[in-house]
Amino acid sequence: MRIAILSHGTGWHVRDLMRAAALLGHIGEPVDFRRVSASLPHATSLSGYDAVIVRTMPPGSLEQVVFRMDVLHRLEAAGTRVLNPPRSLEICVDKYLASARLEAAGLPSPPTIVCQDAETAMAGFQQLGGDVVVKPLFGSEGRGMIRISDVEIAWRTFRTLERLQTVLYLQQFVHHPGWDVRAFVLEGKILTAMRRHADDDWRTNVAQGGWTEPVLLTDEEERLALRAAEAVGTRVAGIDLLPRPGGGYYVIEVNAVPGWRALTAATGVDVAAAILRELCA
Repeated sequence: MRIAILSHGTGWHVRDLMRAAALLGHIGEPVDFRRVSASLPHATSLSGYDAVIVRTMPPGSLEQVVFRMDVLHRLEAAGTRVLNPPRSLEICVDKYLASARLEAAGLPSPPTIVCQDAETAMAGFQQLGGDVVVKPLFGSEGRGMIRISDVEIAWRTFRTLERLQTVLYLQQFVHHPGWDVRAFVLEGKILTAMRRHADDDWRTNVAQGGWTEPVLLTDEEERLALRAAEAVGTRVAGIDLLPRPGGGYYVIEVNAVPGWRALTAATGVDVAAAILRELCA
């Protein structure tokens, strides 16, 4: 099979997918998402591929992002295998929509308030106990997240974000034991999992300096991860589970374009090869 790997460069994950494709007798080719084009009738610049893996979504204008998603929808409708399905990408890239899907599925998430103005955000700040994590609506790997527990800093932050015309996404800070669980779900099954430990920070993301260890999921952890992936329609996903005070877990995030570099290092599982086997089966 000839597989397009959509990205905006040839970083580690793209190279790992190319390696795995060659190992399994397929051809993996990196394609810059910014160079994708389409014509009518019945063609896009990706039409010659048997399958498409979305590895990254480069920054772009609203028009550019919408067009890219339109192309993926068109490919899927024409029978091309697209990983992840376009609708699941649209859901997971939007923290509010993903959180709403998790709530509708009865999955526990931290109390959250989403708004567009500083006054409403300040009221939400107080409602959430005066200790919140402010997250970008679109973002990953812990980038752009800040913890705020000071009223003056909260007001200045919210006013700045309002002026930038961003959506304010506030989540109650969860006092946790310094670790969380990342479960990697592939086609309705747990492929592997790791525990991520914070390194003198409240964030456990490896990209922010955390360290990892392999872990076997409990029945509860496995059930939550599989239900979360199903709730947003992902075929491959990284599910983040955070211990709740008093027991149990919150589902913090479903990542539809999950990384696996740290996961492979921690567990020894060839994640890229597993993805390619499922995609090309």
